[in-house]
Amino acid sequence: MSKRTVILIFALLSCAAFCAGAARKTPAAGPGVRDGFGLMGIDGELSSSEGKWFFKFDSEVSDGAGQIKAGETIELLPSTALGKIIADAGKRPEANYRLWGDVTKYKGKNFIFPVYFLPVSSTEDINRPGEPPKVKIAINEPNDALPMPEEIVGKLKSRRVLRQEQLQEGLQLKQDYVLTDRTALLGKRTDGQAEVILDALGRNIPRISLRLLPCEVLERAQQEQSAEPDPVRFKIAGIITQYKGEYYLLLQKAIQAYSHENFGG
Repeated sequence: MSKRTVILIFALLSCAAFCAGAARKTPAAGPGVRDGFGLMGIDGELSSSEGKWFFKFDSEVSDGAGQIKAGETIELLPSTALGKIIADAGKRPEANYRLWGDVTKYKGKNFIFPVYFLPVSSTEDINRPGEPPKVKIAINEPNDALPMPEEIVGKLKSRRVLRQEQLQEGLQLKQDYVLTDRTALLGKRTDGQAEVILDALGRNIPRISLRLLPCEVLERAQQEQSAEPDPVRFKIAGIITQYKGEYYLLLQKAIQAYSHENFGG
């Protein structure tokens, strides 16, 4: 075999390995909008099926590359805000809402992490004889092109950092918190749902696990874990929320924590 042939084969194998690695670390784009796309006051209808809650879009939204079509139904993720929406819906004859939140993407499928909402009610106009009823949208803000109220923006920007000890104490969250720079392992519960197990780092703290919400960061971390024979420690950050007494984590960052670096808590 000539030297030129050996070099060519080596180059092809290197290219194949690089492409395989890139495919493993980059989730497939799939339909819908990108992970992290923000919903800024989108009207739609709340519904439930088999214990899950969904939001049906009244109009199309697009991130410039993908879109969620009018009439499409997207699953709402467990969160503090979702619990409040459900409680509010139980008091109303209609389940129409204006919603703010973040769209996540996991294995090509979009989900919504809700952060704020306003009820939207339909009322009949005074109709002329023989005309069908007219329906208009009435919300509890005077401006129909409604931006998120400044106090809500302030709350989102000032999310407090949650300590691991507070989770141990069973804190009841009234708002979402931020978990920053914790070392953790990925795992699965008996029902197959993904979870993260926080590393106690030698401290006398019981094992704490959080259910993981579907998003692109989780998908990448799972791909990295599947490529390794041993459990991988990740340096994580994300948003902690609570739903029906359970803690959930929406990952914002998950980077492998190597043993030769100092990852003290």
